[in-house]
Amino acid sequence: MPKLTRWYLKSALVYLAAALLLSLALALPPSLPLPAFIRAMNPAFFHLFLVGWVTQMIFGVIYWMFPIISRARPRGNEKVGWASYLLLNGGLLLRVAAEPFLTTRPQANVGWLLVGSALLQWLGVTLFVYLAWPRVKEKYRGE
Repeated sequence: MPKLTRWYLKSALVYLAAALLLSLALALPPSLPLPAFIRAMNPAFFHLFLVGWVTQMIFGVIYWMFPIISRARPRGNEKVGWASYLLLNGGLLLRVAAEPFLTTRPQANVGWLLVGSALLQWLGVTLFVYLAWPRVKEKYRGE
């Protein structure tokens, strides 16, 4: 299994555990004294689950299992794969931190953090599509 796949899959499992822990905290009755920061993490939960768990699990499996491009470079440019991983995770972590901060302190004027988060995630996904696209082909020709 390629190293990048292991990182995607391990990250996905960590994000799954974090999302489930956060969902447990969010399901607690409002009468329990939880910090406002935690109560404001509902959108972050969805991002942890969908981008963190689902998307990264899919990306890891695609990087590992899709047909090879060539014997010399079976999975394409590995640096592009690592850049995709770092951008996706950087954007996700920024989102998880910024969303509740913005909700609990709207006067702080940090909405640009969410825009930056979205941009990082979009770039990460775009790079991954660029990396995986040549591997979606009809037949391997032994090149």
